[in-house]
Amino acid sequence: MCFSPEGDLVGGVVVVAIGVDACLHLGDRREYLFVAGLPLLLGLHQITEAFVWWGLQGKVSPTLGNVAMWIYLLFAMVVLPVVGPLLVLGLERTPARRWRIVPFVAAGVVTSGILLATMVATHPTVHLGSYHLAYSLGLRHGTLVIGLYIVATCGSMLASGFRHVFWFGVSNLVAIAVLARLSADGFTSLWCFYAALASGAIALWLRFGHPTDPTLPIFATGTAA
Repeated sequence: MCFSPEGDLVGGVVVVAIGVDACLHLGDRREYLFVAGLPLLLGLHQITEAFVWWGLQGKVSPTLGNVAMWIYLLFAMVVLPVVGPLLVLGLERTPARRWRIVPFVAAGVVTSGILLATMVATHPTVHLGSYHLAYSLGLRHGTLVIGLYIVATCGSMLASGFRHVFWFGVSNLVAIAVLARLSADGFTSLWCFYAALASGAIALWLRFGHPTDPTLPIFATGTAA
């Protein structure tokens, strides 16, 4: 697949539209608000990256491109590792399930703080790669920090008592392994693009599939009380 500013723009607009449609058709299924609303955030995130592309290609001013880069990275590296687990926490219905998500929220806060401090200290950069954008944060102990990031974002979903959230976590975990293998320097850009499309697919399922039993059987027996 060829990634480009046009791909980010079109993909982002489509995912946002899917998210809006899903939110408008939730009805009394308010527990699915997280699933329906996530595409809105991730779609807008991808639209922002189109301006990063255009800044590097000279189609918009370097200042605008740099601002877009900071917005993109702040959301991906600082906001997402905290908001992701918090949204899962808010979705859970029982105290036992909520306590199970709390460690992932804590991991997200720690990860966010480390990445924000790194970005402020090193001033991230970006350059054009082969069909992707390559972001550089100058991160020390990168493997450990990225591992903590994955635990916070994907781990919270895997610990959820909802099928759609659990499988969203599984799909993202598989994508992380594949994309990290294919492109180390393009991982941030490619994974965020994948996450946006995946969230849009789940929102479509929510819109047309009319799910009725979101609870995972493995978690239902011990924690639903």
